[in-house]
Amino acid sequence: MRGSAISFRFSLAAMCALLATSCATAVTEPAPAGPAKVQIEYMPPTNPKHEAVYKMLKEHQVLENMQMLLSPFRLRFSVLVRTKDCNGQVNAWYDDETHMVTVCYEYVQDIVDHAPRETTPEGVTREDAILGPVHEVFVHEFAHMLFDQFKVPLLGPEEDAADAVAAYSMMQFGPKFAHAAIDGLAYMYARKAKAQEKTFEKEDLAEEHPLEQARLYTLLCYAYGGDPKTFANVVTKGYLPKWRAKDCHDDYERIKYAVDTLIRPHRDMAKSNQVRAYFEKKFATLDAKPAGN
Repeated sequence: MRGSAISFRFSLAAMCALLATSCATAVTEPAPAGPAKVQIEYMPPTNPKHEAVYKMLKEHQVLENMQMLLSPFRLRFSVLVRTKDCNGQVNAWYDDETHMVTVCYEYVQDIVDHAPRETTPEGVTREDAILGPVHEVFVHEFAHMLFDQFKVPLLGPEEDAADAVAAYSMMQFGPKFAHAAIDGLAYMYARKAKAQEKTFEKEDLAEEHPLEQARLYTLLCYAYGGDPKTFANVVTKGYLPKWRAKDCHDDYERIKYAVDTLIRPHRDMAKSNQVRAYFEKKFATLDAKPAGN
């Protein structure tokens, strides 16, 4: 942290960058596209160690931005998106019975604690290392919620599908945001992959989530497949094997087709275009390294 709060150069341009309106209360309910509502709640932390993260999330209106991101969807039932203390659990989840998306302060604190203090040799800034994972965890859980809302058919593990939706989301707001967010998330996956190597057991292959190294390669493949110019260094610097990279465009196009076919029909497209234009304008001024570096 820098001072008492994280200096998000992206001003949570870190996230879905920033509603012009401010939040007067902890829970807000702006009008959604459909009859159902997206509610948000910053639950005060019970652990004093999470007070700074709690204040940072509120200051940068992270939940308000997530609420805006979901606003074009014609939801079948209302959803509550909340942040809270989870008794030491570094976790996030969607509950299909209560229709709640929960991101623990412990999860965000873990991201902050492991973000590099200085820009890494690979060019990942501290802000990137926070931006990417924070964006991903919300959108990943939103994907689970949307699968439930619209009974989306899946021909593979749901966690893989949620990862794909999150990666695709990162690619939709221009190359500067994509570059910062993908770099930051890749940094987290690489860090966790190294830790996982030390404790790996065969039973780890039975986990719902893929191994962290596999998630890293898949993320980089989607990024390169969606924008090979911006992410050329993914291949030239050897972060992604060339034999995998040659099929990444097809992998990205399959995600795009799935989103367009299975999720897009549930959006108010006029509202969706407004939201996208708003965020694209915000992210266009993102003070990040030039795309492609």
